[in-house]
Amino acid sequence: MAEAEQPERLAPNRPVSVDDVRQLMGASTPHFALQLRNRIRKLIRGLSPDDPARLLGEQEIARLERLGFTGETRGEPEQEGQRTLRSLGDNEQPRYIEGPTTG
Repeated sequence: MAEAEQPERLAPNRPVSVDDVRQLMGASTPHFALQLRNRIRKLIRGLSPDDPARLLGEQEIARLERLGFTGETRGEPEQEGQRTLRSLGDNEQPRYIEGPTTG
């Protein structure tokens, strides 16, 4: 997963849509969360604060921050005799600051 964007998505007169944000959200895992966050941030950068794609993008940026810095819970806690695998950052707090996306 690279931070490079698809060329057709960067076309000068092509409007950014909610579907564009959703396409990027589809591949979100802890491993790729921060790259996806950056791609979404870049995609929605020029949109107005009330644009639906920007609003969805900002929500997704917050989720990707949590996913990227705290990881995911793995294993099944109900399995007797086995302990769960520790998340990547059980003791870390997400670094996302609420508010409009900048940069």
